Amino acid sequence: MAETNYKDALKLGLKELQSKKSDGASTQLPVLDEILPAEKSKTVVNLGLVSIPIKQIVGTKTGGRSSAFAANFMPILEENTEFAVKWKHLCEAHLNEGIHDPIKAFEYMNRFYVLEGNKRVSVLKFFGADTIEGVVTRIMPERDGSEEVELYYEFVAFYQYSKINFIEFSKRGCYTELLTLLGKGLDEEWTVDEQRTFAAAYYKFEKAYLNSGGNKLQSTIGDAMLSYLKIYHYEELIASDADDIKKNLSKMWEDVELNDAEKPIELKTDPPEESKGLRQGLMSLVLAPNLSRAMRVAFVYDGTPAKSGWVHEHEEGRIYVQEKFEDKIDTVTYPHALDGDPYEVIVKAIEDGCEVIFTTSPRLIKASVKAAVEYPDVIILNCSLNLSHRYILTYYARMYEAKFILGAVAGSLSHSGKLGYVCDYPIYGQIAGINAFALGAQMINPRAQVYLEWASVKGADEAAKALAEQDIHFISSQDTAKFLEDDRDTYGLSYVNGDEREVLVDSVWCWGKYYEEILSRIFDKSLQMEYIKSDKALNYYWGMSAGVVDVWCSEALSIPSRRLVDFLKESIRQNICIPFLTPLTTQSGEVIGEQQKSLTLDEIINMDYLVDNVIGEIPTYDELSPMGKATVDTAGIEKSQNDIVKEAQKKAGDET
Repeated sequence: MAETNYKDALKLGLKELQSKKSDGASTQLPVLDEILPAEKSKTVVNLGLVSIPIKQIVGTKTGGRSSAFAANFMPILEENTEFAVKWKHLCEAHLNEGIHDPIKAFEYMNRFYVLEGNKRVSVLKFFGADTIEGVVTRIMPERDGSEEVELYYEFVAFYQYSKINFIEFSKRGCYTELLTLLGKGLDEEWTVDEQRTFAAAYYKFEKAYLNSGGNKLQSTIGDAMLSYLKIYHYEELIASDADDIKKNLSKMWEDVELNDAEKPIELKTDPPEESKGLRQGLMSLVLAPNLSRAMRVAFVYDGTPAKSGWVHEHEEGRIYVQEKFEDKIDTVTYPHALDGDPYEVIVKAIEDGCEVIFTTSPRLIKASVKAAVEYPDVIILNCSLNLSHRYILTYYARMYEAKFILGAVAGSLSHSGKLGYVCDYPIYGQIAGINAFALGAQMINPRAQVYLEWASVKGADEAAKALAEQDIHFISSQDTAKFLEDDRDTYGLSYVNGDEREVLVDSVWCWGKYYEEILSRIFDKSLQMEYIKSDKALNYYWGMSAGVVDVWCSEALSIPSRRLVDFLKESIRQNICIPFLTPLTTQSGEVIGEQQKSLTLDEIINMDYLVDNVIGEIPTYDELSPMGKATVDTAGIEKSQNDIVKEAQKKAGDET
């Protein structure tokens, strides 16, 4: 048997050798000493006895043994050599009793290079083993700011407590996402049982993924597993067999394929112009009597209109479209979706006959995606920004346009130039709002400074009080009132002086207009066709030009200030006034952008910095309230999501 196995392994080795020669690639195993010259200083960490994934063993520590193997670790020496005899003995030992002696290896960038035990690795690779025990020394790379090295340091922080080395990702932030989905903290030690359970789930998923064609994708198995866990709970994965996982993967395969895309999100900034005339004709047909049965449309809320300004405004939008479309649609509301399982709430809406479902909070995204995967004939849209899910459509508004105007008004009214800003959460879109407000104020008053506080750290009322105590009278707070006792007046741009508080200007979400346009496009099938033609996640990110963002002025605001608002609104609609006209200077002094250019929408959405006239910082994850953490877990900017990673990396570095 060992003779036959060596012959088969030799064939594999010689085939690999020929393949590498044909491609002009190196025919030998990589040698770590050649990758990292001996004279180069290194930071090393002794990891002790480690279960090493066989597929991550890629080379040898020194060059002495590299000539005995092809690049796939299969032998290339003839059958009558001493090397071949020893290989066969190891083969017999593996078949009879297993190979138990650990190898010695070095790990660099989560790839392993063998110091002692090359033949043991070769035999186990031939038989398709998953792991081998080894005494491992880790060599830490120098931090150079590269994506590859920073991703590796995230892995090191993850490994520090999990001791899991076989799952890998292609993008930063994924280890944090994984832990959130598993319900674990990055600095929380894993038990041996947790490690074994996860390993079993991972290798079961790997089998199903590869059988589904995953080997044809460039992204990692970890990327695919993370996409899977965003839809199906970890407990479901543990309880499923490989066939069940494969069936689920087939339902969500387009989401998996998005991991391969350099830009998985396609932003839609305005309704298409060419369809407006067609839609006007369509609307007359839609509103004609007895055209067809009413389309049932669900609005799923995470609260109630009576207690949440956010929900109240979406409810106003629902009422608007119900009146607009009359008996051609039948709208239904599902409040308090987060009180139980939001997925069950969406399923209830589907069972009630709803053909279109709007889930109006980023915190409902996971349930929305799962429902869209399980019920592909239902159109589900989630109110969120910058989330790459293929099976649902997301929609949000460019509120930074309104915030720029509020900043300009505040800058024109303040004699001192000291302005206040209270922000809810460090999520996509909110940082752009802060910076737009600051730039609007700076445009009118070059000396304007914006003092920043966070409602998700102090509470909205306490944040506003902290600003008022600094003799700041013009404060921009939340986009909508929250209808809570201490938050009732803390929204819009307000004048605050002691107990006196008056809202002067407010940014307005025109959800009715948004919903009218989306439903019209569903009626004329243009939205469905847009989805079919695209292979990316579609994010609708409309603004003033689409009529879904506006600015409201109080009667208390002077006529000149109202004229300023009207002028800026029209200028933004016509793309004459550009809130993020570059160059911009950040708090750190970095200059962003070229002269007289506009930031792209991707750059605006992904802002993780504050401009230089903002006084304050983006809060760390640990500073946030429980609600703030839950919101950031779903839609937080990369900086906030990575705060725990950085802290764990620091701990890992200290221990190193």
